[in-house]
Amino acid sequence: MTLAAASHGFLSPTGVEIAFLLVGLVTLGAAVLTVTTRQLVHAALWLVAALGGLAVEYLLLTAEFIAWVQVLIYVGAVVVLILFGLMLTRAPIGRSPDADSGNRWAALTVAVASAAALVWVVVDAFRTTWIDLDGPAAGSTAVTGASLFQNWVLPFEALSVLLLAALVGAIVLSRRTKAARADEVSRAGTPQGQQGGVR
Repeated sequence: MTLAAASHGFLSPTGVEIAFLLVGLVTLGAAVLTVTTRQLVHAALWLVAALGGLAVEYLLLTAEFIAWVQVLIYVGAVVVLILFGLMLTRAPIGRSPDADSGNRWAALTVAVASAAALVWVVVDAFRTTWIDLDGPAAGSTAVTGASLFQNWVLPFEALSVLLLAALVGAIVLSRRTKAARADEVSRAGTPQGQQGGVR
């Protein structure tokens, strides 16, 4: 047990731990509002708040590199892509009845079970691990890069290939859908054209 673990306990939290708890509660509230609101644009904005809260949590854990990756990739790219998709597809801006699938209880059951399993795994893995906030930074760019490209280089490359395959598959499926719609339109227009020719 390190000095950081022996100096205080759960009944005497530090300022960083209190801030971590408060930001976690705000992030949890934003996540709940993301999946419960019936307005797609509001859901995307609440998702920004939830992902930004996660970035603040990473900063409080002295993992600044992961925090900036969270901001740049998820908040700055994924959410912006979602908003552009909503605008370009002319999705309904206001309340949408299609946003509620009617499977709330099933989704809630799966969410609670997944959260319980995740909490159990994390607590079991880091039960006796303490972060020494006064020691060297454990989440810096140099430490994270060294760990990523020394110990996790194979899963990292496999994930990049998987994402590339998903991107190619999405392009292929979208082209097939457009081709199928074009065929349907041409088939629907052919009998009318023949009838017009007969007349």
